[in-house]
Amino acid sequence: MNDLHYLPTFPILTLFPLIYSDTFLNHDTGSFHPERPQRLEAIVNALKTVSWSDRLQWRQPTTLAQRDPLAYIRNSHINEYIQRVEAIATNGGGLLDEDTVISPQSYQVALLAVNAWLDGVDTVTQTQKQAFVLSRPPGHHAVQKTGMGFCLFSNAAIAANYALQCKGAQRVAILDWDVHHGNGTQAIVEDNPNIAYCSLHQFPAYPGTGRASETGKYDNILNIPMTPGSDLKSYQLAFSDQVIPFLAAFKGDLLIVSAGYDANQADPLASINLKPNDYAVFTQQLLTITSSILFGLEGGYDLSALSDSVLATIQACF
Repeated sequence: MNDLHYLPTFPILTLFPLIYSDTFLNHDTGSFHPERPQRLEAIVNALKTVSWSDRLQWRQPTTLAQRDPLAYIRNSHINEYIQRVEAIATNGGGLLDEDTVISPQSYQVALLAVNAWLDGVDTVTQTQKQAFVLSRPPGHHAVQKTGMGFCLFSNAAIAANYALQCKGAQRVAILDWDVHHGNGTQAIVEDNPNIAYCSLHQFPAYPGTGRASETGKYDNILNIPMTPGSDLKSYQLAFSDQVIPFLAAFKGDLLIVSAGYDANQADPLASINLKPNDYAVFTQQLLTITSSILFGLEGGYDLSALSDSVLATIQACF
């Protein structure tokens, strides 16, 4: 008798992919800017010290030498704007607007961030499991002709178009739970019936868009304005009555989450009263309709609340 048949078996732990590079710290916004490198440092330090850190798979993004993301960026932004970002960086840096900084390395960092989001699409479409892109600068406010609101290139929109054009996806959904409306993402994708965009955001607030009446000509846009002071109870109601039915009916092959964490009560830039563990609740609800979820970092400016929220999101995927 072959004793090998009686050897005990142990479950193989599924590793959760994190796409990250220290290069993302080189986007220098200045000492007092809310969107600062310390955001990523806080998240990375927290992830490396949790008890389940052995279940994380850290991946470097595809380098710019290995894949030039410009062809994909040009599907979402006009070439004149891309060249403007490059020129400002090359000439020592400057401002796109009073809030949006370009430092000497920002253009290259933003290109690498796009590659990281494309890598995330590659990973999720291949495995049909979740992954998280930990990158900066964020992207959901960047429109076709310019960046704004701390954002340079519209990462989520670029990733959605890439999934449709290069990865065989027929339909892609984007959920934006950042506290600010992703005006750039919506503007770029709303005329594509194969992309759905759903956003929960404080209203009124920056950038002033995202009214419930904005539904897109294909009814592929769902905006859910949240009143200042909204908490988990309000968000759960929005998820059960609107978000989940909308996403489930769309039946996307891939769900991209613009994962901003500035709706936390502790965040200095908004007035929504979520707690870090609330994002685990949202994640669990999303997993009831699809396992193919790409999370990508957007806002979140209280370092403790931000890192705790990312941990809660990832742990809910185990």
